[in-house]
Formats: sequence, C-alpha cells, structure tokens
Amino acid sequence: MRPDTADDNRTPAPEWWRSAVIYQIYPRSFADASGDGIGDLPGITERLDSLAELGVDAIWLSPFYTSPQKDAGYDVSDYCDVDPLFGTLADFDRMLAKAHELGIRVIGDLVPNHSSDQHPWFQQALAAGPGSEERDHYMFREGRGENGELPPNNWQSVFGGPAWTRITEADGTPGPWYLHIFDSSQPDFNWSSTWVREQFLDVLRFWLDRGIDGFRVDVAHGLVKADGLPDWTPPAEAGSMGGVPLEPGVEPELVELAPYWGQEGVHEIYREWRLLLDTYEGDRVLAAEAWVDPLSRIAHWVRPDEMHQAFNFAYLGTTWDAAALRRVIDESITAFGAVGAPSTWVLSNHDVVRHASRLALTAENLQGHGIGPLTEGLPDPVVGLRRARAATALMLALPGSAYIYQGEELGLPEAVDLPDDARQDPTWFRTNGERYGRDGCRVPLPWTADAPAFGFSTTGESWLPQPAGWGAFARDTERGDPESTLELYRLALRLRAERGLGNSTLEWVDGLPEGVLGFATDGITVVANTTGDAVVLPAGDVLLASGPLGENSLPGDTTVWLAR
Repeated sequence: MRPDTADDNRTPAPEWWRSAVIYQIYPRSFADASGDGIGDLPGITERLDSLAELGVDAIWLSPFYTSPQKDAGYDVSDYCDVDPLFGTLADFDRMLAKAHELGIRVIGDLVPNHSSDQHPWFQQALAAGPGSEERDHYMFREGRGENGELPPNNWQSVFGGPAWTRITEADGTPGPWYLHIFDSSQPDFNWSSTWVREQFLDVLRFWLDRGIDGFRVDVAHGLVKADGLPDWTPPAEAGSMGGVPLEPGVEPELVELAPYWGQEGVHEIYREWRLLLDTYEGDRVLAAEAWVDPLSRIAHWVRPDEMHQAFNFAYLGTTWDAAALRRVIDESITAFGAVGAPSTWVLSNHDVVRHASRLALTAENLQGHGIGPLTEGLPDPVVGLRRARAATALMLALPGSAYIYQGEELGLPEAVDLPDDARQDPTWFRTNGERYGRDGCRVPLPWTADAPAFGFSTTGESWLPQPAGWGAFARDTERGDPESTLELYRLALRLRAERGLGNSTLEWVDGLPEGVLGFATDGITVVANTTGDAVVLPAGDVLLASGPLGENSLPGDTTVWLAR
C-alpha cells in the first residue's frame, strides 16, 4: 500500500511532510548487498525493515545516478538512470515498492546546479565549439588578461582552489573558461537557458512517473549567478556553502550574499517545479538545501507556491547552549510560520561533522572542513555522545519535520583517524590536505558486531575503513538494550508519533535555572539541561530521558520528557 493511502478507501493522508521524520540514506555507506564494499540499492531494500522498526516516515537517498563518482555521486552523468555501483532501475523500483509497502515514502536527491564533466551535455558543449547553442548550456566565459590567460573573476571553489578551468579547443588553441563552484569535474549549468530548464522538468517527470515521493534539491541556493559575475571575497567566518553565523537581530538586508548564492532568479525555477509536482497525486515534495542566512531569508524558499521544506542549518549550527537554542527555535518557528511552512530540524548530514562529535568540539569548525587527527580541540567522545543524545531528545519533541542522518541513531561519532591514503573527499585533495573534508561522517554503518565489515558487506570490503571499535555501535549490539542510543531513538519516535508532537505547538517554561531550556507541548514538558551541573528535576512522570537521572535531579547534558 502506498504511504499516501490511509485505508482501503484510499483516504489521502494530510500533508505528511509537515510533521514527518525523514531518514537520510547515504547509499554507498548504508548496506552493501553485492560485497564490493560499496553500498547499493538492494542493500537498502534488505534493510528497510530496520527503518520501519525505527519509526521513520520517509527516507531521503543521496544520489544514486550514473556518475564517474568524483564527488561520491554529486557529479551526475545521467539523471535518469542508476549507476551500476548501486544497481539498476529495476533495483530502484523494487526498493521503492518495498518502502511503500512498509509505509515509508522515498525522496530522491536532485543535483541541478552542475553536472559531471562526463555528462553528454557537457561533452557536446566542448565539441560544438565557440558560440554554439550547446556551449550556452553551461557557464563558459572568456578569460581576463591580454590573452585570456586569467580566470574571468576571483571566485573560489567550495572545495578549494579557483572556481574556473580553462579548456583547450579541438584545434589545440586555448579556449574560454568554464565555471565550477565545486570540483573542476562539476561544471555549472547556465540556468538562464530555456533548454536547461526544460531538461530538468523532464528529469522530474521521469522519477515522479516512477512513483518517487519528492526531491531534496542539492545546492538549492545556487543555480542562478549575479549579472556580470562580479568578483567576491567571502567573509572569513563563512562556511564552504555560504552560511555565515549571525548575531541575534541582524536584518536580512544587512547580510550580503555571494553573487553565486541565493540570487532572486532561483525562485522562478522552483515555482515552475512546484506547478509540475502539484499535478501529481500523493503530496509529492521539494526540500531545499540552501545555506542562506538569516532564517527570514531562507523562508523565501518555502513560500506557498515554491518548496515545501528547507533545511534549517541555523539550528544545526547552533551551539549546545540553552539561550542560543531558545533563540533559534523561536526564530525558526516565526520565520517559517510567516509563510505557512513547517520548520525543519536537523543535527547531522553527509556534509557536516556528526553531532556526536561536533557538539563537544572546543575549537571552531567551519562547515565542510571536517576533523582529523591534527584538528585542534578534538571532542571527548563521552561528552559528545551525552550531548548528542540530549540534543536529539530536544529536537524530536519540536513541532515540524525532523531529519535523521544514517548512523546517528546508533550514536556514531565522526571517524577521525582515517588514513590519508583512504580519504576520497575532493576537499582533501583540492586543499592539499589542509581540510579533512567530509569522509569522517560517511564511513559505512556497523550492523553486526562480529561480522565482516560489521555486517555492512558479507566480504569485509568497505570503501572507507571502519574504526576498529565500531562493534560497540553495531545495530545488533544496541537493539533491545534499553540504555542504547538506538532504543532512545525508537522510544522518542514512537512517543512523537503517538502524541502528535510534529503537529503541536510549544509554550516556553520560564523560571528555570540558567542554562536550562524547557517547553510544554501536548501534555508533555520537555526540559534540557545544557550545563555541566545537575539541577532539580521538575515534577512529572518520566516518559523519556536521554541519560541516567539522579534522585530528583536532572544531570548536565541531559534532556527529559515528563508527562504533565
């Protein structure tokens, strides 16, 4: 039965995405059925029952399309097929059908800012030559300098180094430069081209017709670049995708956007996509990855005629501090509510340090930089896990939709001690090892403590090496252990669903000690102690606690749900 039908009379479920818990699968690291060390679609299908048992409403899959895999699939060479690494279109159809049988929706990852340089469209552009219509599908520009030997502007790639690469024409002469905001193998599309827009509408139709439930849109704040492509030097505190930490009360017009992020023209594109999705049954959705500040600006992506959700990176980037958390929760509910959209909540994903490590870092760590053995302020793993459990318990009680990144339900930390020769993130190579990049949050999952590759594959192969101690985090180790992180997530998701917390409202509880955050929602009081000291536990029957409680006390770095 499709998840958009509630009974035999096919009664539509009301806007499921407003309160959904969505589980991100990074396919190459989830489960490997073939034994080659790379996760695949059949592996996902085999493990879907565990996600149904966890209690999620939907899964979001990072790219599984045909790709040279220069950036782990975010360099697409065919948007309408499955890379042989991951299986076939028939494998996708079987995975989708199994998910729907279990009541789980499936969201795909669309990459519209750029393609692979091996995509036929880019190869055709190279072959067609100067002034051709094919060249207009990408961002080709003449260079500066006497002979065009300098890049068209000073833009830097997200992965480090210049954002421009010069081509050599078929006759051997130096040609124009092409823009790649990411790796040189990922040329940016020219979204002022009607042809490009039409191609992506066809891509959307292809997957919607197969039954997919929506799309997470990669780099949804990219696509359109400012007229004239002016020089730009980002502020030192900016993350690699553009987000800048803001002080409370900063007005949107005071935050200068990079000329390649958040341009007004992107909204016209998404309004066109929304019109297409609305012609399909089943509440198909669009979710934006847009690293834009402040929250009042990111809300532009989820106006009623555009996307349904946008990732709340302001929340993800908030420190483990009661005052800061209360502020960002208020701002989120206000900003998204002003346009009739739910807020989303997220703590980890495939591009950031896992929150079981990040929340205990003691030095600055910009998005995309990652951590490794020489990083300053490396976290205490015990403190990190305690805070991660408390932060998750807080997040899953909030109204709106929540995202979970694979493995966080096991309490997985960032894999810090990866050998240099095992690293694969383009960031590592383009910065000559100055940034560790994102490999540490992408290490394959442990399923079975005493199996080869901890059950990730039957052969013991693993495309990134798994830390030796990860058997303690394996799903079979944690399943049924009431003190485990897995059982904490299962309990939180069950209570969240039973009590309708995703569709609730919250009212702050005032008068709590400094460093303690509390709110009431639908018969539950949620209290989070972000300090290192115990405080008096409020009255109420304990429904859930992120860690052991004292006698009438709430220890530091602990969250509790109390029945009122």
